[in-house]
Amino acid sequence: MAAPPPTCPRRLLPLSLGLFQGALLLFFAIFVTYDKPSARAEDANLVANQLYGIFPLFQDIQVMLVVGLGLLLTFLPLYGLSAIAHNFLLLNFSTQWALVLQGLLHHFHHGQVHLDLHNLLTAEFAAVTVLISVGAVLGRTSPCQLLVVATCEVPIYLASEWAIVTRLGVLDVGGTITIHVFSCYFGLGVSKALFGAARQPVHPKETPTPRSDLLSLVGTLILWVFWPSFVAVLCQPGDAQHRAILNTLLAMSASAVTTVVASSLLERDGKLSPGHLQNGSLASGVAIGAVADMAVPPVAALALGSLSAVACVLGFRFLTPLLARKLALQDQCGIHNLHGLPGILGAAASAVAILVASEDTS
Repeated sequence: MAAPPPTCPRRLLPLSLGLFQGALLLFFAIFVTYDKPSARAEDANLVANQLYGIFPLFQDIQVMLVVGLGLLLTFLPLYGLSAIAHNFLLLNFSTQWALVLQGLLHHFHHGQVHLDLHNLLTAEFAAVTVLISVGAVLGRTSPCQLLVVATCEVPIYLASEWAIVTRLGVLDVGGTITIHVFSCYFGLGVSKALFGAARQPVHPKETPTPRSDLLSLVGTLILWVFWPSFVAVLCQPGDAQHRAILNTLLAMSASAVTTVVASSLLERDGKLSPGHLQNGSLASGVAIGAVADMAVPPVAALALGSLSAVACVLGFRFLTPLLARKLALQDQCGIHNLHGLPGILGAAASAVAILVASEDTS
């Protein structure tokens, strides 16, 4: 690759992870506990219903993050094993780190942190931001540097999410703004900070092969199938969750078709670009998150899916080379096109939907 990942001292990574895990064990032993089981049958039934409602979606998200996202990052032919391993490591490290911070900030009562499945789910959402951000520097950083990025990013994400959702009252059930837009520009900032203004040429080993493109496309298909669960898991059960699933499916179906059309028209030989299909098909999942549970008509979900796919493909075709040429901005996985541009589009769609709804009710 253009710049081989800097190597950290041989024992620094296991020592750092060992100290972290030991400190986590001590923290859990002293402070963390589960809620006491209720003696009332009504409360027990309520907890059971909540568990049965959220756990299948939680399992879908686990498959997305461990398998789907891991395979999506294997487009670099000589970095596939490291991409999957680092993705798995960062997911677990960031989730545990987020559990500690969330517990101290939001769930610390009477000297104890009460843990439930919802806490674990929101901690995994914090980990998602790290997995997205490191895509900008994929293959150019050591595991030690990735852990430093995760350590810094998780508390910043928690602060930004609190400001956006709690203080400003922004509706964002699918994490369009709080997860995708935030992690995109955090990752681009990390890339700029690490590599400065030096523009590095593309190395021949960075060129995907048919086999690496195939593995990456398998990851895309897994993400595409399970993305509605990611968007709908935090929605209120009932009509809102139902709308979120339907809107996400419609948007992602439209983006898959639109990606094929846009990519074929833009490529000189008229062939479909694997990179466009791997990312454009998922762009609608990013954009729809901000409006998924709103009472928008089906045609709005289809239109937003198509627009997000066009924005993603155009970003890969024109914007990424422009940013690399003018700003020396290195975006290895194209997170600006998959997460940044569709995220901004989704935020704008959310504002329009709220304005239209306000006019209808006035």
